[in-house]
Formats: sequence, C-alpha cells, structure tokens
Amino acid sequence: MTGLVRAEWAKLFTTRVWIGLLLGVTALSVLSAVITTAFAGDPTVGVPPVGTPLYEQLALGSPSQAVVLMLVLGIIGTTQEYRHRTATPTFLTTPRRGRVIAAKLLAYALAAVPFAVAVTVVTDAVVAGYAGARGAVPELTGDNLRVVVTTALALVVYTVIGVGVGALVRNQVGAIVGGLVYVFVVEGLVRTFLGAVYTWLPGGALEALTVTFQGPDLLERWQGGLLLLGYGLGAALLGTLFAVRRDVS
Repeated sequence: MTGLVRAEWAKLFTTRVWIGLLLGVTALSVLSAVITTAFAGDPTVGVPPVGTPLYEQLALGSPSQAVVLMLVLGIIGTTQEYRHRTATPTFLTTPRRGRVIAAKLLAYALAAVPFAVAVTVVTDAVVAGYAGARGAVPELTGDNLRVVVTTALALVVYTVIGVGVGALVRNQVGAIVGGLVYVFVVEGLVRTFLGAVYTWLPGGALEALTVTFQGPDLLERWQGGLLLLGYGLGAALLGTLFAVRRDVS
C-alpha cells in the first residue's frame, strides 16, 4: 500500500495541476475573507462589525468557500487514469483494484492536509492584518479556533469525496462539470426552496460544521461533521465498488 500511495503522490506532484489548484483555493479563500471584512458593519449588506464573534467566525471560515476546488482535486486524482488511458496498465500492475482506489483515497487525503494548512494559514494572516487595520485582530481561541480546524477538515473531506466521485463517473470533464453544477446550482436552489432537505446535503453539513451567516436551520456542529464525513466515506466506498466491478475500456 505504501508503494501505491507514493505512486499517487508522484502522479500528482510531477504535474502543475496541484499548483494551480492550490493557488486557486488560496485566492478564493482570501477573496472571501477580504470581501467579508470590507463589508463588515455595513448595514446595507448585513455583515456583522469587525470585532464581533460572528464576524470573526465568518472571516476565519472563509476557506469553506473554496471546497469545490478541493473536490476538483480529488476528481482529477481518479479520472486522470481514464483520461490519459493509464487505468489499464495501473490495474494490470495491481490487479486488486480496491487497493488502487484505497491508495488514491489515502494519498489524496494526506496530500489535502498540507493544502488545507497552507490555505488556512494564509487566509488567517490576511484576516488578522485586514481586521487589525480596522480595529480588532481575531483571537485563535475558543470558537474561532474550532472554526479554523473544522474548515481545514472540510477541505480534506471534500477531496476524499472528489476521489469517490471520480471513481464513479470516470469521465473527467463530466465529473468536474457535474460537481460544479451541483455545488453552485443544485445546492443553491435546494437551500433557497427546500431548506429542510438542504440540511442533510453536503453543503448543509459543511455550514453546520463550520459557521453559517443566514439561511435554513442546520444540524448541530458535531452532527454536521459526522454527516460530512459520512458523505466522504460513502463516496469512497461506492467509488471503490464501482471501480472493482466495471470493465476498463
């Protein structure tokens, strides 16, 4: 298994895709934090003022706005085998396909950890600088620290979900487009019109785990975390089962 995990890391880090995605996740997270801070205290927007607990949790939870790119990272990790037609030699080298998918899940989950740490550190530094310039630097204690940790965890879980989705769909473009449509369109519509249903979707679990500003009633934080983790494990399990049973063309 160790050799398979190292092989997956080699496939990931010998290309420039990971650099682009890391920069994208960081940029999206920082942009969200900057916008939140810029409009903090503006009554026309409704963002709480700098220095309030809700503002600090919203700003520190900004990386959760970039989970979709971590989803894409996981999707690419699986679908690149089919796109570049290396799935057949990979499965011939390691006939037990379940081990291959398990190695991908483990490799990308572990790779997502430094991604999450880097994005969180940069975003928190921007929040501290900008909020400090406006009069109050958020302290990384209590609920603020919880938001930082759970947001980083969410980035890792979405990567695992992406690996599972990629194993299910296999077509890289279809999986990525489908993931983007689901996150930005489907969940948005469900959140607006079917709040009770949204509570049990990955987006609702993510909001419950990190922090929410407004919207439908959500689960408790620990429940949201377990639900999101369940989605990650479920995607991983289904992806593994489908990879084992389907033919490779």
